[in-house]
Amino acid sequence: MSDQDQNRLFAYYANGQDARWQRVEVQLAPAVHPDRLRLTLPDGAVEEWPLYVLRRLPDQAGRASILLSRSDDPLSRLSIRGKGPVDHIKKLAPDLLKRPPVENVGRMVKWGLGAIASVALIIFVLVPVMADQLAEFLPPEGEKALGDKTFEQIRVALNQAGAAPLPLCTAPAGTAALEEMRVRLNAEGDLPYPLQVHVLDHDLVNAFALPGGHVALFRGLIEAAETPEEVAAVLAHEIGHVAHRDPTRDALRSAGSIGVLGLLFGDFAGGTAVLFMANQLINASYSQAAEAGADEFAHEVLTDAEVSPGALGTMFARLRDKHGDAEGIIAHLASHPTMADRIEAARVAAEASGVETRPILSEAEWQEMRAICGERSYEALPEEAPETMADAQPEPVPDTPPHEVPEDVPSTPPVVGVDGREDANTRP
Repeated sequence: MSDQDQNRLFAYYANGQDARWQRVEVQLAPAVHPDRLRLTLPDGAVEEWPLYVLRRLPDQAGRASILLSRSDDPLSRLSIRGKGPVDHIKKLAPDLLKRPPVENVGRMVKWGLGAIASVALIIFVLVPVMADQLAEFLPPEGEKALGDKTFEQIRVALNQAGAAPLPLCTAPAGTAALEEMRVRLNAEGDLPYPLQVHVLDHDLVNAFALPGGHVALFRGLIEAAETPEEVAAVLAHEIGHVAHRDPTRDALRSAGSIGVLGLLFGDFAGGTAVLFMANQLINASYSQAAEAGADEFAHEVLTDAEVSPGALGTMFARLRDKHGDAEGIIAHLASHPTMADRIEAARVAAEASGVETRPILSEAEWQEMRAICGERSYEALPEEAPETMADAQPEPVPDTPPHEVPEDVPSTPPVVGVDGREDANTRP
């Protein structure tokens, strides 16, 4: 291509005021004004585009064409085709890829920080306040339904062996011993729903409470305890959370946070939201006030049951001394700054109680309770939970291999110990 042909070509032009594209003649670097493009329109009118105002716009046409605009007239368009002219324009125009300066940066930063502060205010202030108020008005039927659903989701999420729920430990003699412990504690008070105590067949040293009267102990906790009083102390602490409706408040906070985040980042799928809420509940990290309240509740219940309140502190202290700096829950127990205070509070409560203690279970009952996972139930909870654990009849264990885990079922979520701290050992 000759220099004359390369400097004179035809292109398509739109003025940005209407949708018409016009075929125009373009002269590159004319002799009179070599620092601009000269456009001759069909009606003979002439426009000149200085090279320094040319801006390349993104398009899908490839390397053999280019779409231009003007920095001082961003709605105008000039489409030039042909590899030779395109390369020539790239050499002539120094600022093709230059972007306009961002205006009002300070204002944008202020708006962004304001938006972040607003979301934080909603999630960390307004949602908790509303959750605390709603928890007082949530009907017992709704609270129990929430707890039932969440408990089943947790069982499925914790079972690494298959898609079936994690089995419940239901050996009759062990269940009777656990029921004897629950009756002896007599901690239900005026709960508007029956207290349901479960043992999950998992080696975590853990226990948690859910809305609607659910308390779950893990097999690992019972095996780690040296006396039934230590298990009773943990059970009383979790019942304290139920009595104070801490799990219900946490569930409502999680639901509110999910709603706010869904509005910001797109709606969550229904199953994902339920699993997320289940994960939040099992990882519930209650406030120091809630933990202190549950501890005080446990101290009172244990004293009334003629069990030393020091059993709660003994459980924490013994595990800390035994495992030292081990990873997981024990590390949290050893390093959490308020744990020493809680152990000391249990010791003080034991000294102040002045109660003459007696064993909460006989040695035979304690051994039966430690063997409670000799029988397991894979069944879901009944629609109407029995009034007492003694009324619950264990279901036969199905003699079928577990199903494979679907892709949408998450692996075991991180689980917290009895102090509300995450156990790193639960991660796969």
